[in-house]
Amino acid sequence: MSSFAFRTSLRATALAAWLLAGPVCAAPAAPAQAAASTPAPARQQVARLAAAFHHARASFNPLLFATANGDSRYDDQLGLSIAPQRRAAQFALYRTMQKQLAAIPRQHLSEQDALTCELLAFELDSALSLAKFPYHLLPLDHFDHPPGTLANYASGTGSQPLATVKQQLAYLSRLKQLPAWIDQAVANMRVGVKSGIVQPKTIITAMLPQFRQMRSDTVEANIFYSPAKNFPASFSDADKHQLEAAYRATVGKQLMPALDRLVRYLETDYLAAGRASSGWSALPNGAAWYQAQIRDRTTLALTPDQIHATGLKEVARIQQQWATLGPKLGYTGAPNALPQWVTAQAKFKSFTTEAQVLDAYRAIDARVKAKLPAMFTLLPKAQIELQLEPELTKATASDHYTPPAADGSHPGVFWPVVNDPKDYSRVGMVTLFLHEGQPGHHLHAALLKELDIPDFRKFDTENPNSAAFTEGWALYSETLGKEMGFYDDPEAYFGHLNAELMRAVRLVVDTGIHAKGWTREQAIAYMAKNLGWSDARATNQVERYMVWPAQALAYKTGSLKILELRERAKQALGDKFTLPAFHAVVIGDGTLPLPILEARVDRWIAATR
Repeated sequence: MSSFAFRTSLRATALAAWLLAGPVCAAPAAPAQAAASTPAPARQQVARLAAAFHHARASFNPLLFATANGDSRYDDQLGLSIAPQRRAAQFALYRTMQKQLAAIPRQHLSEQDALTCELLAFELDSALSLAKFPYHLLPLDHFDHPPGTLANYASGTGSQPLATVKQQLAYLSRLKQLPAWIDQAVANMRVGVKSGIVQPKTIITAMLPQFRQMRSDTVEANIFYSPAKNFPASFSDADKHQLEAAYRATVGKQLMPALDRLVRYLETDYLAAGRASSGWSALPNGAAWYQAQIRDRTTLALTPDQIHATGLKEVARIQQQWATLGPKLGYTGAPNALPQWVTAQAKFKSFTTEAQVLDAYRAIDARVKAKLPAMFTLLPKAQIELQLEPELTKATASDHYTPPAADGSHPGVFWPVVNDPKDYSRVGMVTLFLHEGQPGHHLHAALLKELDIPDFRKFDTENPNSAAFTEGWALYSETLGKEMGFYDDPEAYFGHLNAELMRAVRLVVDTGIHAKGWTREQAIAYMAKNLGWSDARATNQVERYMVWPAQALAYKTGSLKILELRERAKQALGDKFTLPAFHAVVIGDGTLPLPILEARVDRWIAATR
């Protein structure tokens, strides 16, 4: 066991002992005797357990549950969540927490404390429902992995800033832990090959260039050495010298050899063992595994067949609007071929430089900011910035957002992916910004940092089982372009509908690949035909769905639920309905599973009546 794995194991053991040392939760008592029969008020027990859960989860996977969410307290930790013994310890701790939570008397809890209990129960149940599935045997893909995340952080512009010596040392600490993570990943993949749990050959082929690019002939040329070439001017000469020596030793003596071992294994054993199938159903117990992921990602009890049918229905509904919209754009051909025609038109591609694309997004942002106060009573203090996707990942990345740090050390960032500005279409820019920027991800994620809620709720935007809310809210936010006046422009309205169509197509393709036996090529052809995409762009998306099952289902599922709740509230409240009030209910308590969101909206409707 590596020294880091040993330390994290000790932390888990110590945390379990701390929880069990005193009665965090007591057996339910009669209301009149509750105060006397419990060692601490129930609200203190809730707060203590909530804090312990966040610490446990953030220590288990600090990249996902801390740094990516703006919690910088764990920036010196990498976590070894893929180690079998670490997984076992984590799930054992979660079972202990379930028992502690179940014993908390609920009679005198405030509404917020009761909600925290409800959300803690949901998070623990969700994590443990997936415990029996061997995710750790698929530790690497082309879409998301710790080596790639740390490579992106090397610029200092991502979720882990490098503006101080302390921040540099935290990043160096992670680099020192990365070789152990890589070796554990290789060990896991060897076990996966023996048990038939292996990535498709096409995915292995797609991820190999990324890891090859992380290697270099010299230390100075290595991407992980980049911080040593870009120290802030405020650093003293002594600090620069010490840090540079540390980077040189860490990258040259530890990390580069580990990357060489990884690439050799991927190029030989793993690639040869790659499977020809595309979907999760081809894996051992794959159908049950996919169904569990659907429940986790959508937070609803839906079957693949139900979701597939919804996708087909939505695709047909949206495509019916092409006949009306096409002539407004200058198109007179077959309606269903409108996306292909728009994609091919040079008149929608007016950029020549990346800077022009960024300026266009900044202009959209200015218009949005002017509209937000009329639609929202809750607006975050944190600002949003725009930065281009880094060179390393832009060939395979999708446009995305990273939330601000809770301590204000960095803002929220929208990362548009611009591979060729001359081929960058204007038509989807408004909708993309409403989704990834504001009022989509930024408004939700930045508000979370300002709410007085426990850390596990505050730092919850990147949690996979929060996607139905986070991505559902962002997709719903796209529809607000109508109220903002953006969609009076046929060009922007086409972009909105085409983006909505993409999310409907995802329902069809994701379930097609993972539950209905679709091949990768069949899925690519379906996307290209219905969205007017090039095969390369469709391939990028399909291969994302192949390695991230059910995540793409969250967008449309969540958006449809929010739209359903909005219409329900309008019908029930009539003149008493206001959009700012509805939005405050939806996002005012942070990230919520859809069933809990629905219950809260229903209570608001009843109270407002």
